[in-house]
Amino acid sequence: MNEFKLTGGARVGNANATFPFATLKVSKDRMEINASIISHLTFKPSDVISIEPYTMVPIIGQGIKINHKVSTYQDHVIFWTFKDPNSVFLQIQETGFLSNENSSIEQIDRMIKDKQAQGGNPIKKSFAVGAVISWNILFLMDILRFFYEDREGFPIGNGALTAIGLLFLTALLSLVSTDFRRFILKEGRGLNDIKKIAIFIMIISGFMLLNFRLLTRIFE
Repeated sequence: MNEFKLTGGARVGNANATFPFATLKVSKDRMEINASIISHLTFKPSDVISIEPYTMVPIIGQGIKINHKVSTYQDHVIFWTFKDPNSVFLQIQETGFLSNENSSIEQIDRMIKDKQAQGGNPIKKSFAVGAVISWNILFLMDILRFFYEDREGFPIGNGALTAIGLLFLTALLSLVSTDFRRFILKEGRGLNDIKKIAIFIMIISGFMLLNFRLLTRIFE
């Protein structure tokens, strides 16, 4: 099977994933844009109305725009790439995806429809909402304590350190624990949906923990 795969960035609705946190994969029967926790979109040939070159800024802001008719996905879908958008379009054509009006594999069609029904984001909504609320509460505790107790020094304390530590732990567990991924991800989603962004979050949150801990000791 002729398959085309490319690493780049993606914009889905108002959310943007920069290079290299998105992957485009196209075969005769399906097209996938995996933008980690931003979105993971899967299309059948019949879902795609057209694919067109898209340029906002030459080289650093160019790619292809996918016009589709999947109601559960955001309308605005762009895959960013440093390659010439016209050459990317030609490589997609060579897979046979654009001329394959009807997928010949019923099982693939059913799997794609199940993913589309879940929407593009691989993270369960209940977990995402709970995580955001917890993160904000922990940071807010430090901010309120700093102003209302008239404290001096660095405003970041145990609340923020706990929030960042939980973020690091969440990313780590999502990489190493199948049970934890089952808890936070929608059905049918797996490690490949979140691997790149989880590694990135671990690096950033680990760096923040070290620096915030150092700053709090300096200002003690």
